[in-house]
Amino acid sequence: MRELLKDTANRGNIKIYQTLADAVQVQYEVINEKLYLKEQFDTAALFTTARKMFLVYECLDSIDIRPDKKGRIKPKFRKKNAEFLSKYRQNLYNGGMYFIKKRDYDKAYSMMDVYIDCRHQPLFEGVVFDDSLSLAAAFWAVYSGHKLGRPDSTLKYSSMALSGKKYRRRTLVYMSGAYLQKGDTLGYVNTLRQGFNENKTSRYFFTRLMDYYNNLGTLDSAMVIVNSALEADEDNALFLFAKSNILLNEGDYKGCISISDTLIARNDTLADVYLNAGVSYINMALALEKDVKNRKKNSRLILEYYKKALPYMEKYRVMKPDDKIRWAPSLYNIYLKLNMGKKFEEISDVLKKMRN
Repeated sequence: MRELLKDTANRGNIKIYQTLADAVQVQYEVINEKLYLKEQFDTAALFTTARKMFLVYECLDSIDIRPDKKGRIKPKFRKKNAEFLSKYRQNLYNGGMYFIKKRDYDKAYSMMDVYIDCRHQPLFEGVVFDDSLSLAAAFWAVYSGHKLGRPDSTLKYSSMALSGKKYRRRTLVYMSGAYLQKGDTLGYVNTLRQGFNENKTSRYFFTRLMDYYNNLGTLDSAMVIVNSALEADEDNALFLFAKSNILLNEGDYKGCISISDTLIARNDTLADVYLNAGVSYINMALALEKDVKNRKKNSRLILEYYKKALPYMEKYRVMKPDDKIRWAPSLYNIYLKLNMGKKFEEISDVLKKMRN
């Protein structure tokens, strides 16, 4: 029957569609009977044949509702076929879950797709479905699309999945990834903001918004996000560290140092916090050095800032020995200004080797 339908001349022949539908129905019922008799059967074949059966009957229906020569539409098979298929619709969902457990996301998506699409098929017009599983099906379709790396598949049922409270956060995560993959920056950022507004303590939404605004250089927008996150969790180390970064980039060095010292007092293993504080003190010293008119008057304060920067940068070196590009130039400047001969010579050798 499928070979016959390859010929366009046969596409309107309803008898071919009837025969094909009957054949697939028999295939399904043979497997289904083995299930009920607790005989050995191919589980995957049961579900894939169920999907085929729905698709074939939907094609049959599209031929069945074609108007006759007088323009009348009188479907002969719709009611009977809809009643028959409705009994097996949940097997499409069950099949989707089966293939998800098998990590066969392509088949899982196709099962959920047909399950949900029944609601929009003319074949089932007038049929009232039990839609208690529809939101779950929509989410697993989103999930499968995400796993397959197919953004359009991920987004197809995303609006529906968002209606399910238990699936909402994860759906927004997968949606943001889909928009990013499509290069839809507006969709990506709007989804991240929606996810963040509903999940203020979520690391996923927070870090990606920070990356976006920091890369864009819109520190004001980044600060709004950070402050909003801190309202939800004022002691969160990630949020505080992010704020220290923004303050550093804004030139609020004292604010950056204050937050850095707070974080170090709680947890002295956060290397980048030492870096932020050290760089802040160095920048404060450099700012005073640029003031040529008052450089002499500020000389004591300049040295004080370098002295304060010293333990932070040395600690960062110990914690991140391979990150020479960050600590070596800073320590070179500190040792030079504080007249620390031996350490200055040692760091000079480090910089020479880096240049070579």
